[in-house]
Amino acid sequence: MAEITRVLEKAWPTRPPTAMFADLPQRFWDERPHLWDAADGRLVTSSLTWVIRERGRTILVDTGIGNNKDRPDTPPFHRLRTDFLVALAAAGVRPEEVDVVVNTHLHADHVGWNTRLVDGRWTPTFPNATYLIPAADHEHFADDPVIADSVRPVVEAGQSILWRGQHAIGDGLVLEEAPGHTPGSSVLKLRDEAVFVGDLLHNPAQILEPDANSMFCLDADGARRSRRRILGWAADHNARVLPTHFDGGPVTRDGEKFAC
Repeated sequence: MAEITRVLEKAWPTRPPTAMFADLPQRFWDERPHLWDAADGRLVTSSLTWVIRERGRTILVDTGIGNNKDRPDTPPFHRLRTDFLVALAAAGVRPEEVDVVVNTHLHADHVGWNTRLVDGRWTPTFPNATYLIPAADHEHFADDPVIADSVRPVVEAGQSILWRGQHAIGDGLVLEEAPGHTPGSSVLKLRDEAVFVGDLLHNPAQILEPDANSMFCLDADGARRSRRRILGWAADHNARVLPTHFDGGPVTRDGEKFAC
């Protein structure tokens, strides 16, 4: 059985819930104060990396925001100086020990620690890892600064695989496209034990109301279809659902919706 460890980069208050989830009225949130900081009036989100250890391999799922990245349009991401690598070391992982890095999609807060600044150059943080990158996102975001500082360096270093459809890592680990949030959004299934879903979910509210998209979903209908399909699979297999922005856990069916 795989060992799964949660590594926190940062947690912070973001925006009012109705701004993030236009599909959900304020009364939904008023009835569920545990899903947001009602006193502050905003959602709280986390930037998580999941570490999978199995059969001598170390796999990272999503790499957070990163340090020193120029993100002037997103102040919580701009030129951070976090202790992420210290937190990773506390979890027993040194950069050179990572075998595989999975980017579930290519938004800035999922690829940041793909690279770090060394002598003025963006260099792969995990020098011995293969980075698995969804090809559809690599094409869609080709001109984005995020690609320039956090993705292109690992591609140019020959450490990446740009994949489509499905990609088997081995030992029951399979990457699978789940488009909608972005064109290349994907999930990583660990046999019937867990599914790492990236931004398929930003908040547990989307388990209770699976048709509720975040403001960042590019294809609303596609995101809803992917969310329902993956949540249904997890419920039917009693698998843990592990997103990037909250801890997650098992889900069950609740009529046409889900519960957690």
